[in-house]
Amino acid sequence: MTEEASAPESAVPATNAGPDVPPDHLAINPRSPFFDAEKLRRGIGIRFKGTVRRNVEEYCISEGWVRVQAGKTMDRKGNPLTLKLSGPVEAWYEDLGDDAPVAKL
Repeated sequence: MTEEASAPESAVPATNAGPDVPPDHLAINPRSPFFDAEKLRRGIGIRFKGTVRRNVEEYCISEGWVRVQAGKTMDRKGNPLTLKLSGPVEAWYEDLGDDAPVAKL
């Protein structure tokens, strides 16, 4: 293989770069198919539109959105109502410290 053939592989976003990078899509609701207790236990930091957010219920890096709770409003089943906000999303594991690899698009 030539160096030119391997160049596109290095252009793959960091969302697929090993165990120290959070998944592309993750939710804190245990009923969600994107819930993963082991990954949440490590602590995940989210930066949305350049601001660190602590109130994210669910995120997707590749699609560029986060879900946040809409105040204290609940639905009829007692679950919080959420808003889907679009924009650039970055995620990292907080247990790795300040130099943690960041998953972003």
